[in-house]
Parts: sequence; C-alpha cells; structure tokens
Amino acid sequence: MRIVVALGGNALLRRGEAVSPGAQLRNVKLAAARIAAVAQGNELVIVHGNGPQVGLLATLGGSAPASGRFPLDVLDAETEGMIGYLIELELRNRLPASRPVATLLTMVEVDANDPAFKRPDKPVGPMLTQNDAASAAQANGWTVAQDGDGYRRVVASPRPLRFLEIEPVRALLTQRAVVICAGGGGIPVTADADGQHHGIEAVVDKDRSAALLAHEVGADLFVIATDVDGVYLDWGKPDARPVRRAHPDSLAAVHFAAGSMGPKVEAACAFARQSGQRAVIGSLADIDRLVTGEAGTSISAANSGVAQGEMR
Repeated sequence: MRIVVALGGNALLRRGEAVSPGAQLRNVKLAAARIAAVAQGNELVIVHGNGPQVGLLATLGGSAPASGRFPLDVLDAETEGMIGYLIELELRNRLPASRPVATLLTMVEVDANDPAFKRPDKPVGPMLTQNDAASAAQANGWTVAQDGDGYRRVVASPRPLRFLEIEPVRALLTQRAVVICAGGGGIPVTADADGQHHGIEAVVDKDRSAALLAHEVGADLFVIATDVDGVYLDWGKPDARPVRRAHPDSLAAVHFAAGSMGPKVEAACAFARQSGQRAVIGSLADIDRLVTGEAGTSISAANSGVAQGEMR
C-alpha cells in the first residue's frame, strides 16, 4: 500500500514546549518509532510541518539589518533540510539497512495573485505575549494574531498548485525508498510569464500540500497524524462528540477551527473526494491502527453522512 503521512506539530514540538534541539530530537525519535511500525510492506511518503522552526529562524534573523534578512522561502528550505535530516536519521536507525530513506528539498508552485497574500493567517514562530507581539510587529513590520492564550506572527499561506520535484518523488518510490519531502508544505515559488520560477514570501499549509502530494503520487491512504485521537464535533465543549467515519462532503460542511482542525479536515476531505481513496485523522501514537482503520476518523466516499462513535 502507498501511504502519505502528514506529521503534525507533535512530531517535532508540543504546544508550549521550547523550540530547542533536544526537544525536537526527542519528539522526532517518538515519531520515527511509530512510522517505522507501518513501513514494512508499504510505500511511505512523509510530509512534516515547520511553523515553530521557520518562525524561530525569522525571529533570530530579525536582529539583522533588513537588507541582510533571509526571506521566508529560504527559511522554508532551511527547515526542510534540518527537520528532514532528523527524521531520516531516526528512521534509518529503526529500519533495515536495505530500506533506503531519502530527504528531498521540494519546491511547490503557488499563484502570486493568491488572495492569501492579502490576508495572512498562517501562524509561525513562538507564542508571544500581547505586548511582545505588538513590539515585534512594529519593529519588523509583521502581522500578528491571537492564537489560543497568546499571540503569534501570521504570514500568507497560498494554496499549493503543483510540485516541481514530483517526478523525483515517484522515482524514489519505485526504489522502495521512504521519501521525506514537501516539508513545511514545500518551498513556495511562483512562475513568471517566461516560465522562470522565483521564491516568494510565504509558508504553504503542510496538510494542503500533503493532500495534493498524496493525490499526485496515487496514494492508497492519506494519514494526518496529530496530537488528538480524531475529529470531534463541538471540540472543547462539554458535549464534544467524536467522529469515527464520514463522507468527505458531509464532513466538509461542518465548521472546524481555522487554526487547528479546520485545515486537516479540509485536506483529508479533498484527498478522499479527488482520489476515491481513504483519508484518516488521528493520533501519531495510533498510526498502525489508523492504517488498519481501527482508530481515528476515517473519511471516504464509501461512507455516508457523519457517523459518531467512541474512539477506540
């Protein structure tokens, strides 16, 4: 089975945890152990997030003169290499020596006129107090927004259109390689009238990119591994109800928070609708059971409506 796994923030950094090499490595070790459990007999493509890391790099670069600061597309590339290396290293330590693992820097084409550039809403970087956020916004020209109990920088998150390295991804899969690619959603680039590509200041949503990638490589299953055991109706309320199975159109009609479950549901529904295959959202710790359908929220055109039920 060909599986695309989108690793949520818990694979690299838990909410409230300091962005540090030790914390990242500790969480990557846990993620790699779970992924290795479903590698045998399956083809795997892994996509990961980069919000805290790319934001930290931008913050560290903020002390430099404006002319010396690297743009977000370059920082996206840096995090692809850094996080990809950590995941690859830990997977190699857990898989047979005969199983190749490869990290691929991946550019994703976006539309320079995407409305997202006028409405930045993708949180990046560490959580800030209201005063620190206001100071950072004034000093750096950032847009900031509330995220839970704190504030974070928000940047444009245009929709991914296509991957420039899709053929190398397919070629690696034919060699049984576990492929780590499109990290952080991929490095955003635009094409000019002459077909030349240029980096652009943005961060592409990892779940949207992973769904597009899953469709383009012909995945049999799209797994969104996060820090909750599935999708819940009325999440955070006393009467929150878990969803076990859903039709993509039915689930897409339900409102979910834009900053958390919303993009995951959107991505899973898009894949299930376009491919006719199953998508599942659930806990990284249950990834083997997500693959078999025993855990998480399964989304498929074969389902009807939105079926509630206890998460197992």
